[in-house]
Amino acid sequence: MRIDSHHHVWDLSVREQGWMVGEALNPIKKNFSINDLRQAITGCGIDKTVVVQTVTNYDETPELLELADTDDLVAGVVGFLKIDAEDAIAHLDSYQPLRGFKYLVGIRDIAHDYEDVKYLSKPQVIKNVQELGKRGLVYDLLTKTPHMRAAIDLVKACPNTMFVLDHISKPYIAKADMQPWTDQITELASFENVVVKVSGLFTEADWKNWKKEDFWPYLEHITKSFTPNRMMFGSDWPVCLLAATYKQSIDLVEEFTSKFSESENNAFWAGTANKAYGLNLI
Repeated sequence: MRIDSHHHVWDLSVREQGWMVGEALNPIKKNFSINDLRQAITGCGIDKTVVVQTVTNYDETPELLELADTDDLVAGVVGFLKIDAEDAIAHLDSYQPLRGFKYLVGIRDIAHDYEDVKYLSKPQVIKNVQELGKRGLVYDLLTKTPHMRAAIDLVKACPNTMFVLDHISKPYIAKADMQPWTDQITELASFENVVVKVSGLFTEADWKNWKKEDFWPYLEHITKSFTPNRMMFGSDWPVCLLAATYKQSIDLVEEFTSKFSESENNAFWAGTANKAYGLNLI
């Protein structure tokens, strides 16, 4: 089995994607549906997916839950909460009566877009993320290097919450920068309640001129820090299309994971996502 643990869908006639600023993003300034994803994954062996929120808007998550309820490709939803808000858990409760609520497996906020690099270590964030753990929900960490200190502090304060680090924390691959990302990853991986998505790599590289060797140092360090049993595949489709096709993302990680054992490959392609998100697919 293979699970794509990170993809998106959007309909620009329903709502704008406010983060799509600049001509460079023109290739993805169009609608992307679950059927478009079906086409993209043809021949890639993907059996199930986890769809992830994209906007700081409480109307999107109910739509994703309904999608999961009506389309058997989607096994789980990572929805949105403004995680520093006093009413965040009240908003979570508002999702409960909705069609497809049983598919809500995690929560994400767009922390890496906020100016406050200490956002994730706010007392209210810690309180809310602790509550997610009590409810059996994952918190997806969306960070860049400046936000990692706060992310580590959050994880430290929430030992009973499962965390998934999105996009290996978006290192500056295009610049071949390794520090301080390397040390931050080592520290974050020391907490057993954190797993990592190998996703979003291509858009951190040189979009037009990347080569597979650009990614190896980052993947090697992720593997050394987390081990394959705490890693999962995510495509970041359709955002990945800015720099690579779906098939190219599969090919890259297939080459890297070819040295993994059978059990390690099973974990990477399905087991870690299944366990972390409680998908009950295996």
